[in-house]
Amino acid sequence: MIPSVLPTYNRAPLEFVRGEGSWLVERDGRRFLDLGSGIAVNALGHAHPDLVATLNEQAQKLWHVSNLYRIPEQQRLADLLVEHTFADTVFLTNSGTEACELAVKMARKYWYEAGDPDRVEIIAFEGAFHGRSTAAIAAAGSEKMIKGFGPVLGGFTHLPWGDIAALKKAASEKTAAVLLEPIQGEGGIRAMSDEDLRAVRAICDETGALLILDEVQCGMGRTGRLFAHEWAGITPDIMMVAKGIGGGFPLGAVLADERAASGMTVGTHGSTYGGNPLGCAVGAKLVEIVSDPGFLATVNDRAGALRQKLEGLVATHPDIFDEVRGAGLMLGLRCKVPNVDVVSAGFDAEVITVPAADNVIRLLPPLNITEEELAEAVTRLDAAATQIESASSSD
Repeated sequence: MIPSVLPTYNRAPLEFVRGEGSWLVERDGRRFLDLGSGIAVNALGHAHPDLVATLNEQAQKLWHVSNLYRIPEQQRLADLLVEHTFADTVFLTNSGTEACELAVKMARKYWYEAGDPDRVEIIAFEGAFHGRSTAAIAAAGSEKMIKGFGPVLGGFTHLPWGDIAALKKAASEKTAAVLLEPIQGEGGIRAMSDEDLRAVRAICDETGALLILDEVQCGMGRTGRLFAHEWAGITPDIMMVAKGIGGGFPLGAVLADERAASGMTVGTHGSTYGGNPLGCAVGAKLVEIVSDPGFLATVNDRAGALRQKLEGLVATHPDIFDEVRGAGLMLGLRCKVPNVDVVSAGFDAEVITVPAADNVIRLLPPLNITEEELAEAVTRLDAAATQIESASSSD
């Protein structure tokens, strides 16, 4: 008999009942140091007092009215995002998947209105993850994502990750947009270099193609800048945002410049819950906190310290770990043993990590994690690695 919850997840045997900052409390009372943050969602950890206060205050005033009316909280969040980014305009969604749907529609609608309706091709990269809707799985293109779901939405071309020469060859007058994650999350914490990001931007400029950046996982301060592309000194035309922007509340956004968004007029897109007062109030408070230069400086300090400790961990356990990857507080440990074994051993050591492709475990701690908690996290990862080594030597 099928479970009452559709069994589409391979769930760990853990049941968390409370969260406190960087910590999760299991039903049996064990305290786990959370280096997953709900997969980069809980940017300020669990139950951050400012976010809790904001949510409670808004919940007592207004939850939902629909986009048939003006929503002050939505305007506030959009204004903040425009102020702190390249964007001229913002559409609020509930998730990164929804943001991907709009980004694809926006790019194609731009060319339709520009008098070039056949310019629909979107170039994406292998190893990508953009969500699980029909457009998002077509953008990813892997067999794992599309197998069994019938005809795939057309118009996507997939290139090897980071192959700038292939992009230069593939981009043409039929290319509507290039879509990529500055740092692939699900793909194994694979970062595109600043030089390559600048090359992608140049190719888009040469061909007229729009550049869509998916910063759902790597954005909102995770790399030590508000958005990862800022390190390369470029700007996209369209950007997908979600996860961290809501600090745990379901929230996403598509940011765009005026030109890229010009085709999206009244009636071309909508969302019942997107931009609701509750989500936008929380999102605005989070943007205020995370965009502060002092906060981002602290993220960079913590990131440097964590990376140094992880390099030491790799050196201590050369049979378990291969290398450290990533940027800021979006780091990965490539494993020499199955990454799921490391994640499982982490459960025994009461530390949470997240598996990814290429045999990587992801470390995505809250951006406000303390130095003491980082040291404790590496101690627990060391214990997990030692457990695996001990089990291996006893076989």
